[in-house]
Amino acid sequence: MFMDITLPAAASILAAYFAAGALPEFLPFILATIGGFFAITSAYTFNDVIDIDIDTINLPDRPLPANEITQRSAFLYALILGLLSAACAIYLNIEAFVILIIATAVITLYTVYFKRKTPFSFIPVGIAYGLVPVGIWLAIDPANILTEGISPYWLPLPGLLFGLMICMTDWGFTLAGVCRDVEGDRAKGAPTLPVTYGIPLTSKFILAIWIIGVLLSLAIGFTAGLGPIYFVVALASGIWMLWRCVRFIKTPEPWLGGKLFVEGSNYRGVMFSAMIIDVILLIYVNGYSGLASLILGA
Repeated sequence: MFMDITLPAAASILAAYFAAGALPEFLPFILATIGGFFAITSAYTFNDVIDIDIDTINLPDRPLPANEITQRSAFLYALILGLLSAACAIYLNIEAFVILIIATAVITLYTVYFKRKTPFSFIPVGIAYGLVPVGIWLAIDPANILTEGISPYWLPLPGLLFGLMICMTDWGFTLAGVCRDVEGDRAKGAPTLPVTYGIPLTSKFILAIWIIGVLLSLAIGFTAGLGPIYFVVALASGIWMLWRCVRFIKTPEPWLGGKLFVEGSNYRGVMFSAMIIDVILLIYVNGYSGLASLILGA
């Protein structure tokens, strides 16, 4: 929840800051943040509904495998969250809604088809998740391609880097969780990357992906003109995350993959929080500097 609420919030605030040097308006910010959170949670819930047979082996204490809730109830919950997310997107602008539809289609294909067909099923997961900040950005700073047909750009460089960073780090994040679930995936015939090629090789790939993700996080800061708070936290937390990946390479066990999965979630939540704090401080510092210059000039 920490990661999935701070992601759309950070994307909203960064988009408004980059476009206008200000915070987003309150209602669009709330709708974009809640809509993004609902979309992510809806996808997770639907995945749990489809993967109940695998989770019965890997995570038997979860509500669905433990029969605390029914598959029908969980599916309805996912559907309601998805519809609420779509309502938020439609209210904000059509471009955000189109991105939501594409991301939903991609993650649905992963859940119902690709996961049980290919070792590279993590790829559509990252693509779908990487589209989240893109849709949020367009909700706050529309390109107006679908309404006016003319735009100087579709998405500015920080927005593109944000989406790419989320896509790449989600590959590492997801594969760590898949390493945790290797026993159930193998038993149920899901040919995931660790099932097909082994956890040791997968752990090395996870490190390579996270290295790229950490570099992209720094590139976002440079292109968006962020301040020292973001860079210090992004660099420190990124180094910590890479250290955890190296530990997983040294001990490529499923339980450690599960820990890395949680740590990847916390890392991104911390980084998004630092981005939010940094942008807010930059806006107020610039505001005070502008006011001081105005007074001195007078």
